Amino acid sequence: MNDDTVYVGNAGHDAPLDRGWLLGHFKDPGDPRHSSDVEIKWGTHPPGDRRAQWATGEVRTALLVLISGRFRVELPDRTVVLSRQGDYVVWGKGVDHSWVAEEESVVLTVRWPSISGWRVD
Repeated sequence: MNDDTVYVGNAGHDAPLDRGWLLGHFKDPGDPRHSSDVEIKWGTHPPGDRRAQWATGEVRTALLVLISGRFRVELPDRTVVLSRQGDYVVWGKGVDHSWVAEEESVVLTVRWPSISGWRVD
């Protein structure tokens, strides 16, 4: 059921429609998935997939949770490998980052707040 106040979907189906993002400022204002408070992404990554470039000058906080696979998050002073379902990492404002899927991986990313202008193609 999808109307002005409720959206029912499937992350595997909906995520590819908007680069993985399910919720955030970039959804239409009338869509229940529109939010300036938080962004949520269902990321599916083939082995060897990597972020196009480091995210720098970050002004948001992020949580990345491994659903399946093996996923490496690169931070300025350390590398975190998520290898068990449920492993997660949180980084705060000002922490540059990048990532690599070491195996086929599914990850859930939550970022807050949702701010326009942070897209990397």
